[in-house]
Amino acid sequence: MLRKMLMVLLLLPQVAWSALVEERVKHTLDGTVFESVLVYDDAVNIPRPAVLMVPNWLGVTPQAVEQAKLVATQDYVVLVADVYGENVRPKTPAEAQQVATLLRNNRPLLRARANHALDTLLSAGQKVGLHPQQTAAIGFCFGGGTVLEMARSGRPLKGVVSFHGNLDTPNPADAAQIKAAVLVLHGADDPYVPPAQVAAFEAEMKAQSQVDWQLLSFGGAVHSFTDPDANSPGRAMYHERTAKRAYAAMNKFFAEIF
Repeated sequence: MLRKMLMVLLLLPQVAWSALVEERVKHTLDGTVFESVLVYDDAVNIPRPAVLMVPNWLGVTPQAVEQAKLVATQDYVVLVADVYGENVRPKTPAEAQQVATLLRNNRPLLRARANHALDTLLSAGQKVGLHPQQTAAIGFCFGGGTVLEMARSGRPLKGVVSFHGNLDTPNPADAAQIKAAVLVLHGADDPYVPPAQVAAFEAEMKAQSQVDWQLLSFGGAVHSFTDPDANSPGRAMYHERTAKRAYAAMNKFFAEIF
């Protein structure tokens, strides 16, 4: 595990670890209390873009926070979004599947919670310096599908990035509301996002000429290709080469939209 984490550290610009801060942020929506984590470099005094990060179906974990640090560096203020509730912390894939499925089966609730997390980021991040108009959302697996739903909700983000996320949606016509640039980073051999789902997503995007969208399909990669702990050959597996390329694509995308 340590060796793999060191590999991941090489994927993004080096982080000034001593200066990175992580703060627990509680927020409430419709009676449910959430606990997200704000990550930023407190040595930076200039405003930075705000990036909402929706983690995989395990939710807010120490690993997700470390991943947010890799994204934040000195360039962004990142919030690891809790969309489950402070008392919902899955310990196993089976538990994660159960809570993630509940939200995926209720897309209006999923969108509301993700957008509320972004509002929390914009509010909590004011004290550390961020550009309120320079906002993006990224997500991994379940989180990738979540940020695409944020885009479909019409939230005026600069961009969204989905890493090996689900691409399906119950209402493809909602793509007419997309204002964000969209970058999808997909494993070409992902059994959980099969070719039919990819084709449906492409048709959804093509039907909306105003949407600036990209889909990068990486050969040899399956689900969870950025996750050093993923070790299910042929299904969900870390893929170092693809992880490097995907993060590089995100960085290039951010340089363009910001």
